[in-house]
Amino acid sequence: MGNVEKNSENLLRTSLQGEIKSITYSDTTTGWTAARADIQGEKHLVVIVGTILHPKVGDILDLEGEWVNHPKYGKQFKFDAYTPVYPNTINGITAYLGSGLIRGIGPELAKRIVKMFGKDTFEVIENKPDLLRKVPGIAEKRIDIISKAFKDQKEIRNVMVFLKGHSISTGYATKIYKRYGNDSIKLLTENPYRLCEDIFGIGFLTADKIAERIGFSDDNPLRVKSGVLYVMSQLGKNGHVYCPFNELIEKADEFLGVSTSIVRDAVITLAREKHIVVERDESNSGTNPVYEKMLHVCECGTAEKLRKLAAGSNGLRLNKVDLQKVIAEVEKEKKIKLAPEQRQAVQTACESKVMVITGSPGTGKTTIIESIAGIYNRKKCKVIMCAPTGRAAKRMTEATGFRSSTIHRLLEYTRGGIFQRDEHNPLEGDLFVVDEASMIDTILMYSLLKAIPIHATLVLVGDIYQLPSVGPGNVLKDIIESKIVPTVYLARIFRQAKESSIIVNAHRINGGEMPVLEGPGSGRDFWFIEQTEPEAIRETIIKLMTETFKNRNPMENCQVLTPMHKGPLGTEALNDLLQEKLNANEIGVVRGFRKYKIGDKVMQIKNNYDKDVFNGDIGFITKIDTEEQEIRVKFEDKVVNYELDELDELMLAYCTTIHKAQGSEYPAVIVPVVTQHYIMLARNLLYTGVTRGEKLVVLIGSKKAVGIAVKNNRVLQRYTGLKDRLAGTVDQ
Repeated sequence: MGNVEKNSENLLRTSLQGEIKSITYSDTTTGWTAARADIQGEKHLVVIVGTILHPKVGDILDLEGEWVNHPKYGKQFKFDAYTPVYPNTINGITAYLGSGLIRGIGPELAKRIVKMFGKDTFEVIENKPDLLRKVPGIAEKRIDIISKAFKDQKEIRNVMVFLKGHSISTGYATKIYKRYGNDSIKLLTENPYRLCEDIFGIGFLTADKIAERIGFSDDNPLRVKSGVLYVMSQLGKNGHVYCPFNELIEKADEFLGVSTSIVRDAVITLAREKHIVVERDESNSGTNPVYEKMLHVCECGTAEKLRKLAAGSNGLRLNKVDLQKVIAEVEKEKKIKLAPEQRQAVQTACESKVMVITGSPGTGKTTIIESIAGIYNRKKCKVIMCAPTGRAAKRMTEATGFRSSTIHRLLEYTRGGIFQRDEHNPLEGDLFVVDEASMIDTILMYSLLKAIPIHATLVLVGDIYQLPSVGPGNVLKDIIESKIVPTVYLARIFRQAKESSIIVNAHRINGGEMPVLEGPGSGRDFWFIEQTEPEAIRETIIKLMTETFKNRNPMENCQVLTPMHKGPLGTEALNDLLQEKLNANEIGVVRGFRKYKIGDKVMQIKNNYDKDVFNGDIGFITKIDTEEQEIRVKFEDKVVNYELDELDELMLAYCTTIHKAQGSEYPAVIVPVVTQHYIMLARNLLYTGVTRGEKLVVLIGSKKAVGIAVKNNRVLQRYTGLKDRLAGTVDQ
């Protein structure tokens, strides 16, 4: 709307009340709104401008701000705080109740309630809910839902006012109230930094804003301790399991803007309170590893469990077995002929308690898994197969014929993310085969190893050339480099795989060579479309998804992958664009800066053990119920309901990052590769993106960008101690 100038005649801050009559503009990302409102005492509708969460025509608001004169748009009321007000007219009350704000009341029921109670409706719902029984067609259960929802909404409004007064998005109000109830404001005033641990989606930066407004000083111990933990959590998100002591002090000092001595005291206090672990540094050089408590337990535990498992005696039922004879029998049964390196891998798996099989696509990993499982199965051994993701587990089942599950389901997770299977209640099995092991982070590996019985054999299968796990650690690489277990490296591409340009080009990329870049007319399964401008690339992606791949069911079978979240070719921009072009459905809801519509392709972005859905699971929205305030999502093997305030667990998934696509394969993938992504262009990233495609890979971008990625083999090192713990060079 341009710059705003103060009207010299109206410098005083004022409060007023108005009803929104029309909305000129509302930004779903920031909440910034321009609307026309009927203001008490004004003859004409007034333009109001400011931030409102989900504004609707009919909303009545108490506004605080000042009158201004805009050089182009004239007189306006610019507000910086607002409070929703209950309407006092029959139409207003009906519209308010039927807006979906109160769970259990839709437009039709709202009309019946207001018809019965008129202007006393709010009084009845809040203080005399039993009278709602008089309303035709209202069930007893619904009365309880409505009464509770109304009371919650009233308290949530108080939390909204508190947050708004501290410049925090009111979108968090519902989640905060759910967690703290009527004590919300009291608890936040005492320690706003508790939000970092308790509320998903709220981090240190948001809590710090509240603390600053309340009057917390920069060197407040609560702030400094929370800031140190935040710095460590950010390091964890970048894959680090620990941080050297001096480096942590330096990073926290820079981030918090306080003295080094204060940060050092906070680290020592956190260690004393057992939130973190500081290991000894005999050299006194300041390189002491500093761990979050959980990561320290998991890394030490992984090393201990793996070493014990590897040192045990081999599979009870494979003793004195003529392996060569059994391998020959399996070859005959499955009508295959193992290559020498494959035969060696099978033999090693039958002779060792723990082993690793690593190799790129097309090198025969699946054949080896199938053969190993076949041998154990013939000897009446129980075979357990699993993978980190649902897609990888399903692919494993289809490829081997053995039932596979996700690691989480195998370990029988329960409410709150607690696994039922551990050392006290171990899994039952003789052979455990874990596919896509490069995706497994430190925490999940420890959880798995705790549940594997000591007599069992463990085979880890993965591709170390892919991106490492999203979570902290580099587990598969550390296990291989520790050299405590045998590792079979597969390099030869088998004849059938050589017919795929996807596989051939993946190996070329991994070897530091440019892939063979041919256009769509080549008839191959690997296309390159040269474009340099982001807008042209966006248009090309839309054309592929709406025209070229129209008969492929692109919503389900074609996945756009990109390196970054931000920018014109990041996930956020491309998801908005693809949603607009691929989903014409108008039925939807807006939450924060996201719009969700029936038919949308969405991804779960955090593990939710209660709902049995996990980070990376993809599904489709099948129902949006504003009356019940629920969204229903159909995942591959389940249907899950979300309340509207849980939607920050879902993001649009027409386009995802390459990191998020690990462990998954899609019939077709489209990958923009541009120099604007320079900071992310790396060999393992391009390699991982390419190997997600089963039948077709389309790169769109410039040859220069592809070349940059292929040549950049610099792998960002992660701080982990697992390799040294496995090798026995550091204490447990």
